[in-house]
Amino acid sequence: MDVFGSSGVRGVVGEKLTPPFVGRVAAAAATVLDADTMAVARDTRTSGQLFADAAASALAAVGCSVARLGVVPTPGAQAYADRTGRPVVMITASHNPPAYNGVKLVGGDGTELPRATLETIEDRLLAEDFDLVGYDAVGSSTRIPDAPETYVEELLDRLATDGLRERLAAAEPTVAIDPGNGAGCVTSPRFFRELGCDVVTVNGQPDGHFPGRDPEPVADNLGSLRRLVRSTDADLGIAHDGDADRAMFVDETGSHIEGDAALAALADAELEPGDAVVSAVNVSQRLVDVVADADAELELTQIGSTYLISRIRKLRREGTSVPVAGEGNGGIMFPDYRIARDGAYTAARFLALVADRPASDVVADYSGYAYLRANIEYDHPDEREAMLVAAEKVAEDADAELTTTDGYRLDYGDAWVLVRPSGTEPLVRLYAEAGDRARAQTLLETFRDPMEDAQAEA
Repeated sequence: MDVFGSSGVRGVVGEKLTPPFVGRVAAAAATVLDADTMAVARDTRTSGQLFADAAASALAAVGCSVARLGVVPTPGAQAYADRTGRPVVMITASHNPPAYNGVKLVGGDGTELPRATLETIEDRLLAEDFDLVGYDAVGSSTRIPDAPETYVEELLDRLATDGLRERLAAAEPTVAIDPGNGAGCVTSPRFFRELGCDVVTVNGQPDGHFPGRDPEPVADNLGSLRRLVRSTDADLGIAHDGDADRAMFVDETGSHIEGDAALAALADAELEPGDAVVSAVNVSQRLVDVVADADAELELTQIGSTYLISRIRKLRREGTSVPVAGEGNGGIMFPDYRIARDGAYTAARFLALVADRPASDVVADYSGYAYLRANIEYDHPDEREAMLVAAEKVAEDADAELTTTDGYRLDYGDAWVLVRPSGTEPLVRLYAEAGDRARAQTLLETFRDPMEDAQAEA
């Protein structure tokens, strides 16, 4: 697909992403989904209201009534869709920088639309084939002011069903929350207070300029959260991305917990023999080891939530239990709850592990690997193509097992390296993992050096 990437449509505001374009995406979606009513929601980005208005106008123009949810995390919008059966146009660029925005389409079941449906919508979009209506059939618009509050109540009810709400309330943990000025500001602090936690926050005011930090909750952006954890003796630090469908953690010492270690710990707590875990081709060896020890199966897909969701659905149709899925970026799913990433729910499940022992102990068994990431930016598609040609040459010449599910992954048994183009930004991403940092760095440079040479010559 040319328009919908691995996680919807994203682009720089005023360049790739404009109000007319967002309107056409919404109109195409409404025409294909043929829903009487669709919802529109957004994160806190400065352009969010602009694009939400464009989407709402386009939906009304094709005869679809609009439920305006306002600022709400993506999982909150998904909860609304699941509860009402109404698809949602979610205006968000998730973890991308402030200059970006995007569109994510959610089905009436509360999950992202299947790729086959997205392809049909894209065909309509590119052909500008919309079912516009006359003056007497335009859709109406209704504001739904309680979407965030209802989402929080549903989270609390679910944790009660899981048997975790009472357990967390009894533990009375102190939790430091960094919503990053994003949509999680309107839900996560309240949610954890309602759970009985003592909550302290940083970057807790909704602000689409993201003054506190960039929206991506990577280690380099979480200095304020680490300091807050140390100064308040918090049991756990929780950080979200811009739309709060991801959660990353800081332990009680103020140290960053790698996302792959958190995923491994959560999977280890869930897996039974015969279960399956779905992850992406940049999967950490930590999760590989956990799955093997549990006598479970590991299913790998291309990077991006839509690919994981499709594989989860397929496995569940076949009768395979998939208790947990996700990636090491904090985007984790518990399919028995919902086949969708939910940063607040994931954080609560991790906090339940911390109720028994310190967070540093929870992840101690999943250390021992150095996981490195790097990006190479490009300005022109010719540069991208030249870099990928160079990467292919390195991969074919290497003495390792090659996987081409998504880019080029080389497995050496005790270490691996992956190169793939980003589905949302003008970047080629590199990942490497090994038992020590020096070897992981060497693996990265094995690809990066010839790729940068090829980019310079393009």
